[in-house]
Amino acid sequence: MYQKGRAWVELNRHHLAHNLEQFKKILSIECEIMPAIKANAYGHGAVLVAKMLQDLGIESFCVASVDEAIELREAGILGQILILSYTSPYRFSELRRYSLTQTVVDCSYAEELNDYGENVEVHIGVDTGMHRLGERSDNIENICKIWECDHLNITGVFSHLCVSDGNSETEREFTLKQISEFNSVVTALHKRGICGFKTHIQGSYGILNYPFLRFDYARPGIALYGAFSTPHDRLLCEVELKPVLSLKARVECVKRLYAGEAAGYGLTYTAKREMKIAAVSIGYADGIPRELSNKGFVLVNGQKAAMIGRICMDQLLIDVSEVSGVSPGDEVVFIGKSGGHEILASDFAYHANTISNEILSRLGNRLERVLI
Repeated sequence: MYQKGRAWVELNRHHLAHNLEQFKKILSIECEIMPAIKANAYGHGAVLVAKMLQDLGIESFCVASVDEAIELREAGILGQILILSYTSPYRFSELRRYSLTQTVVDCSYAEELNDYGENVEVHIGVDTGMHRLGERSDNIENICKIWECDHLNITGVFSHLCVSDGNSETEREFTLKQISEFNSVVTALHKRGICGFKTHIQGSYGILNYPFLRFDYARPGIALYGAFSTPHDRLLCEVELKPVLSLKARVECVKRLYAGEAAGYGLTYTAKREMKIAAVSIGYADGIPRELSNKGFVLVNGQKAAMIGRICMDQLLIDVSEVSGVSPGDEVVFIGKSGGHEILASDFAYHANTISNEILSRLGNRLERVLI
């Protein structure tokens, strides 16, 4: 057991390697895995995760911002790093300095990149229906026009599926429509003699629910880390994924709360009977949602303990009346296993009325990341 931390994240390198192999089995042998390391690798620790994946043979990564990309480069991460979002023209020089690949978010942005006057490697974003970033798929003339930019080294074309996690007829029809529109763009480019670029459209659920697709890259994110967005996700592809991350903290002190006494900010929790409660060394500054005040549970000594009172910035309270032998320094599990119980990230997120992607990516920097 880790002894030093007040509150910390444990990362299981064997589970990450296992999950990577699961995705390799699903995807075609020609498809290269380009893991999403954005948002600090979904809270896991971008540099730690990227180094583990690089040791496992991964040569391409995608991130959300130029700063995330530079952090990886300065940590010694090699290969392609694709920035999926906008980079300010004031920082175009850093794209070259760090050998980064920039997403072309639309045709006018391509012109800005070209006007920078130095060669920049790019992937072109295509909007197939999400209407976020990318040149519209029905505007093939604008997409082709980007190839006229002399200073852009175009090595990829991609899109993003927005309802591939859903299995309703409407969601599947929309996803298949997106895929069809993307393929139509690629075909139109080839017919005009524009070739030599790589293609990608699948994130985690695009891989797991549409494993028959054949593109050059796949961009697994949340599922690569062994988590699903909600506990109700239904997958068409059979896969065994193992959670990479556990979230833990310490019991700080144990005390009595007598019947009729209230606890915490706002006195939102009142004891109906005499109780034994414990203060725990983690709070909303570490990424525990305040939404979980008086909701959800944790694991202490292999037993469940309810969270009570308002979540504070640095601490929270739990009911340990039915937990035997609780002492200061004991480990409290928020995500992970203890005894015969397990709390998944999706379970934890469910009580907070959100998805595991948000819970994990909000885990704070003062949480030490520990490899196990």
